[in-house]
Amino acid sequence: MDTHNTLVIFLSELRKSIRALGLSIMLMTAVVFFLSPELLHLVQEHLADKLYFFSVAGPFLAHVKLALFAALYGLMPWIMTVLWRALGKPFGVEGRHLFFFILFTCLLFYAGTLFCFFVTLPLGITFLLGFGSADLQPVISIGRFVNFTTIFILAFGVVFELPIFMVFMAKVGVFSRSFYEKNRRYALLLIAILAALLTPTPDIVNMLLMGGPLYLLYEAGIVILMVLRVR
Repeated sequence: MDTHNTLVIFLSELRKSIRALGLSIMLMTAVVFFLSPELLHLVQEHLADKLYFFSVAGPFLAHVKLALFAALYGLMPWIMTVLWRALGKPFGVEGRHLFFFILFTCLLFYAGTLFCFFVTLPLGITFLLGFGSADLQPVISIGRFVNFTTIFILAFGVVFELPIFMVFMAKVGVFSRSFYEKNRRYALLLIAILAALLTPTPDIVNMLLMGGPLYLLYEAGIVILMVLRVR
């Protein structure tokens, strides 16, 4: 199947569910918005001390962004189902195989977000705020705080899905297992660059907290392909 036909089938399948998914995200965001003060308190208690705002609409917009993030987070299983159905259609991936792709994608996504929330972000924020002093006190905007935390949590969730997409690419014949094995050095370089871009601080400790697990997931993808006997 050529690339053009694959893309047409993918977009056609995606279009079947995208409207319902979009409406669900908006509805979920509206519902979660009324719970966002408690959610913000939970996140703030774990990661920050005092937050401030510098515009009249600042707190409202921050709560909307947080509610949208929570809606995406809660609806991730459905989002992944829609995505994998569309991805699997051109390649004939369905049934049990499709179910396992959806299941493990969701598990790895949530594992990545929890790792970021409980390990990487606290260490990163502590490192950054450590540059303060008696004459240099942090004044953290609620808007920037919400942007900072939600973007990094989602980014970690996405990159932790690496082994699943490695398996998928091998199953449909885009990349072989030997391709992954022969290009470990390039994978390590890309992971190092990605870790430098996505971690909240540029220090080596926080880069390793992301790059280390990500490289282990890369190797895990190769092991899974060996177990499944996919070449």
